[in-house]
Amino acid sequence: MMTPVRRALIASAALFAAVGAAHAADPTMFRDAGCGCCLKWLAQVKSTLGGTAKVINAANMEAVKNQQGVPPALRSCHTVIVNGYVIEGHVPAREIARLLKEKPKGVKGLAVAGMPTGSPGMEYGTVRDAYKVMTFGPGGQRVYASYAASR
Repeated sequence: MMTPVRRALIASAALFAAVGAAHAADPTMFRDAGCGCCLKWLAQVKSTLGGTAKVINAANMEAVKNQQGVPPALRSCHTVIVNGYVIEGHVPAREIARLLKEKPKGVKGLAVAGMPTGSPGMEYGTVRDAYKVMTFGPGGQRVYASYAASR
């Protein structure tokens, strides 16, 4: 038999989970306050996906990335949480939309390692480096999308 205290704890946990899920569509971005490309990237994502975003200037981005399980080889300048997924770096908005629609098993998030020129938020003229959007999580790492270089 369940005690009243245990029943109340379970009910409270369910309520907090439901409230958290209701607000999960709006992304939370963790970034270094001195980095300008992060906000350029966020503006593009918001114009494509809509919603509002919370921006947190984090003093220790390494700790944020460690806490969110971002593999060291896939790290970039900002980390975003949206609908329970971790988005690391300059991932194009269309790949985020695809992730949110497909909800692939074993995927914790998407990442674009480093800061490739021409990726969203890193545009400088018409030059674009080749880069890959990678999945990561319990299912391992794999290529989710590839973008070719252009000169």
